Amino acid sequence: MNDTTLLLGGRIHSPSSPDATAMAVTGDTVVWVGQDGPGRALHPEAEVVDLDGAFVAPAFVDAHVHATATGLHLSGLDLTGVRDAGGLLAAVRSAVRPGEVLIAHGWDETTWTSPRLPSRAELNEAAGGAAVYLSRVDVHSALASSALADAASGAEGWSQDGPLTREAHHHIRAAVRAGISAEQRRRAQDAFLTRAAERGIVSVHECAGPDISGEDDLAALLALAAEPGRPEVVAYWGERDALTLAERHGLRGLAGDFFVDGALGSRTAALHEPYTDQPGTTGSRYLDAEAIAEHLVTCTEAGLQAGFHVIGDAGVTEVVRGFQLAEKAVGQRALAARGHRLEHLEMVDADQAALLAGWGVAASMQPQFDALWGGTDGMYAARLGVRAAGLNPFSTLAAKGVVLAFGSDSPVTTLEPWAAVRAAVHHRTAGFGLSARAAFNAHTRGGHRAAGVNDGLTGSLVPGAPAHYAIWEAADLVIATPDSRVQRWSTDPRSRVPALPPLDPGAPLPTCLRTARAGRVLYDVLTPAA
Repeated sequence: MNDTTLLLGGRIHSPSSPDATAMAVTGDTVVWVGQDGPGRALHPEAEVVDLDGAFVAPAFVDAHVHATATGLHLSGLDLTGVRDAGGLLAAVRSAVRPGEVLIAHGWDETTWTSPRLPSRAELNEAAGGAAVYLSRVDVHSALASSALADAASGAEGWSQDGPLTREAHHHIRAAVRAGISAEQRRRAQDAFLTRAAERGIVSVHECAGPDISGEDDLAALLALAAEPGRPEVVAYWGERDALTLAERHGLRGLAGDFFVDGALGSRTAALHEPYTDQPGTTGSRYLDAEAIAEHLVTCTEAGLQAGFHVIGDAGVTEVVRGFQLAEKAVGQRALAARGHRLEHLEMVDADQAALLAGWGVAASMQPQFDALWGGTDGMYAARLGVRAAGLNPFSTLAAKGVVLAFGSDSPVTTLEPWAAVRAAVHHRTAGFGLSARAAFNAHTRGGHRAAGVNDGLTGSLVPGAPAHYAIWEAADLVIATPDSRVQRWSTDPRSRVPALPPLDPGAPLPTCLRTARAGRVLYDVLTPAA
């Protein structure tokens, strides 16, 4: 039996053959890339797939997700379109069901016509006595009805009438998790993995932890992902002193959402100077440099990746100090060898980026954050004033040698990797964006590298590479020159640079036709059903 598939008549994104129209896959490996004629001659017995001009590229990696929360959001009440407190309350009234916990996500008061949030009494009335959990878009605070909120009374971050943050938020998240049945969780995780495959994603980095999802949730996700035809789940757990748990589940590291601080939208990211729109607070820092260093040393000696969620400038300063202390304990070479990672890393300067590069740190970042909240009139500017112009400096990090791995933080932003690539190119702060090629690599090869796969092949379509690919319906391809001062576009194949679809604002983004992981098809609308 011949297990070679020959893709013909397309446009193949390959550094080994930038003008290729064909690709052969045998088993789980790309074995050949080139032109149609030689492909037919070299692989006469192969199963032929007519691409009809479609674009074939390395499949995406999403370097930061929350699977169950995303699945629940996909099938539940979506609050991203709500524009005021009245609209939120109306949405709750229409969705609440007696005897069930209503879980909804996505409200963002910075986009409302009036920033006034509903009171708990108003929410209780709309809920009709039911338990209601409404997470803010950044998932670092939530509105809750009294049926849930009262359980967190007295905890840090408790509010009698407003959003719950910090420990109070963790308490009610745990209560919500406890109310989700095993079947409901499976449906949510299945919906998430299906959506990822539909978006050309073959690998996701699940950022789990005791305050995020729980061990049972992680174990169920790993079991589901082990079924044939699923995207890969690279699992991280955000907790110290959890080596036994990491070994039990075969985790890549104790990283992901191990919180150094919170989020800017909820005003819990740790800042050196107070928030512009709430001068009485500088946010929250949950770990100090000594605790960060201890975790880094423990993971380094155990052969695991360590990592942290860090956003604010005071949080980043503490992380850098933690790495400096860890280096004194284990040495720079051992520290760098583990490829530790930082999630979000929004407020980092050039000097800090250079230090992080020296320690081999990967930055797992979310370009759609800038698209949603950047600019002079966005949420970042409201929270930080002039400091907002320094956020998410992708070009600075790349120039200093930090590995970039892009993702969504889904459900915070959507599973739309091409939209993320476009956002990284068209950064809302001049000079902070990347070339299209660099942005695409950060959402493909960069994700594999951030998970410890650095073989020089994975995440590209060259002979010998794992056959992780996606087929796209896309417009004419274009090439950006590497001139950092200006983006010039060309369709000339003599440039020998693999082309990409146009990423201009407003241009239609590619539509996924097929996704394959290690040669196995996960999603397919290219081939007519038999």
